[in-house]
Amino acid sequence: MAEIVLFDIAGSIIRSLGSLALQEIGVLWGFKDELRKLGDTVSTIQAVLLDSEEKQAHNHVIKDWLRKLKDAMYDADDLLDDYSTQLLRRQLMTREKKMTKQVRIFFSKSNQLVYGFKMGHRIKAVRTRLDEIATDRIKFGFNEHTIATQFEHMKRQDTHSFVHGEDVIGREDDKESVKKLLFDPKMNEKNVSIIPIVGIGGQGKTTLAQYVYNDEEVRRHFDLRMWACVSDPFDVKTIIVKLIESATKERPKSREMDPLQSELRAKIDGKRYLLVLDDVWNENHGTWSNLEKLLVGGLRGSKVLITTRSEKIAEITGTISPYPLRGLSENSSWNLFKKMAFKDGEEPNNPKLVEIGREIIQKCAHVPLAIRSIGSLLYFKNSEDDWLYFKNHELYKITQQENDIFPILKLSYDHLPSHLKQCFAFCSLFPKDFEIEMKVLIQLWIAQGFLHSSYGNRHLEDIGREYFMDLLWR
Repeated sequence: MAEIVLFDIAGSIIRSLGSLALQEIGVLWGFKDELRKLGDTVSTIQAVLLDSEEKQAHNHVIKDWLRKLKDAMYDADDLLDDYSTQLLRRQLMTREKKMTKQVRIFFSKSNQLVYGFKMGHRIKAVRTRLDEIATDRIKFGFNEHTIATQFEHMKRQDTHSFVHGEDVIGREDDKESVKKLLFDPKMNEKNVSIIPIVGIGGQGKTTLAQYVYNDEEVRRHFDLRMWACVSDPFDVKTIIVKLIESATKERPKSREMDPLQSELRAKIDGKRYLLVLDDVWNENHGTWSNLEKLLVGGLRGSKVLITTRSEKIAEITGTISPYPLRGLSENSSWNLFKKMAFKDGEEPNNPKLVEIGREIIQKCAHVPLAIRSIGSLLYFKNSEDDWLYFKNHELYKITQQENDIFPILKLSYDHLPSHLKQCFAFCSLFPKDFEIEMKVLIQLWIAQGFLHSSYGNRHLEDIGREYFMDLLWR
């Protein structure tokens, strides 16, 4: 992801060097040629940055090359910031009549020569350093990608229609099995019973829990439903706050422990409730014991449904044997893949594409998230040759470990266009499960300089909305 940041810095440097004002001052201070050479060097480096990202994962020499490049690019960016600051100072001082004397002193012929000499020397030093790094790129055999290619690719993608309905595929039997556990009268001997759903990452545990949580029979059966996402190790206080917010749609009246406990009990006492704790990682038995004591006030038949990747957590928390969530069936895997990979989810007339697609889903190990990711990636590849190349070269290179879909997800990330990569990578700055409005996120992308209306007089907000919807689809 760091290479995408470098790609954007390179673009920023090129745009700065291309400004008319900087060119004019370069002439005034005598280093216009050095600015041109610096721009040529940065453009050369930028053209190979996208290819370097994929290759550096398996090559420590490339990693070292990128480290040196990062240092040099930041220095070049800082240098141009200094240059721009001096330009702004000149403009402001020229406009201020009261500072005529200072202007004469600062922009005297001798002062211009001194500043021009120093700045020219600094630009040449940075450019020479980048030249050496650019020369080293040849031995790595990088493929070059021009800026024009990137924008052409972006324009083509903007025209496709996005599919929004994330219908659940292949989990109807799992939903009915979990519902039986929720409704089972044998489990009503205790005030609250805990049912763990266990499965690997990307298997669809959260999707199944949502499927059950929103089922009409489940809605009628329970007086109160609460949902709390607890991805990180939690304390009891944090969980209480989340439960109160889920039950009341409001923030708790106090953040002190005793009032929080009283407020939670007031919400659940005398009610048969369903609580979902999603993506649980906490293996502290004491924490769970303390939480369970707070939850016993509900009517008999109250249930806590947790989703977790950890068998140990399931053993600690569960009052019954965990419900293991397996991969999709062959037929369901294909139906999900069709929905993601083909227009309107319709199977193509080309039997060869169908054959290749069925081979690809085997590599996805019937894991829904992997199937969705690869399917949406192939949606943008139209020819049989593209699919064959992806299967035989891209997919073949990854090592699929048991219970690990991250190599496939990384492959999906590698195929994102550069303009989407940096926007996606920016989201990693937020904590897990952090909720942010689309408009706010787009404004942050704009503030970071990720969005450019370089191919038409379009509003940046509109471009950002298309980026967001593209990432949502993928």
